[in-house]
Amino acid sequence: MGKKDKRLAGGRTDRGSGGAPAIDIGIADKDRAQIVDGLARVLADTYTLYLKTHNFHWNVEGPMFNTLHLMFMEQYTELWTALDAIAERIRALGYPAPGTNGQFARLTSIAETDGVPAALDMVRDLVAGHEAVTRTARKAFAPAEAGGDESTADLLTQRLQVHEKTAWMLRSLLK
Repeated sequence: MGKKDKRLAGGRTDRGSGGAPAIDIGIADKDRAQIVDGLARVLADTYTLYLKTHNFHWNVEGPMFNTLHLMFMEQYTELWTALDAIAERIRALGYPAPGTNGQFARLTSIAETDGVPAALDMVRDLVAGHEAVTRTARKAFAPAEAGGDESTADLLTQRLQVHEKTAWMLRSLLK
């Protein structure tokens, strides 16, 4: 131990002004890494869906223009806000959040859409996107629960509610 290091409860080391203390939030390092892997995938799916929704907002045309333009704006705004919450949870667990197009492309389960689809095809594509995020979030639950990470489980529950409701609302437009 260096001159400035101090031993804390549980054997952790406080590095004084030269470094941060080790993370000790009651979740084992191995569990935190697995939780972050799931959250990184949720973040990538959310970002990909955000970008797709914003693209559709800009490019939608046809008789449902006003309805879809406004609906897509509400949806991409909600997704944008969610990105920060997910990334900040990753940071709170002690890991860097992915934040590049390359990282998101490797982690996402949502395919990009080429061209500009017809309005109702946009809606179908967004239904599939919200359902994909839902599946990814569900997979992230197991490590969060195994690690006793109630904060992540709560975040995932909130995200599931939003994506399931949004998929239902979009699907209703197709009936």
